[in-house]
Amino acid sequence: MRCQFVVRESAPERLVCEAEVLFGEECGPLAGMKLVGFSIWRSPEGENYITFPSRAFGTGSERRFFDYLRSIEGNGADAKRVKQWILAEFVASRETAAA
Repeated sequence: MRCQFVVRESAPERLVCEAEVLFGEECGPLAGMKLVGFSIWRSPEGENYITFPSRAFGTGSERRFFDYLRSIEGNGADAKRVKQWILAEFVASRETAAA
């Protein structure tokens, strides 16, 4: 697996880029596929964070999100691990591009 980052010309102000997870030959039936919809955003404080592909739901003024990428065990740490991996890949790609 690897990440690919796509910068959009007419992106919202704090959107850094979009991220795609590409599946290699070792990924069985997912080989040759990509999972899109990840986004890297910059907070007002300057920190980068990841959002997963999700669907909004709720009633009235309450709005929640259902992330499509979820832990089998329901463990929030698993999602956090994936977000940290994507951010590390992003930082590494920027360091490589700058060299």
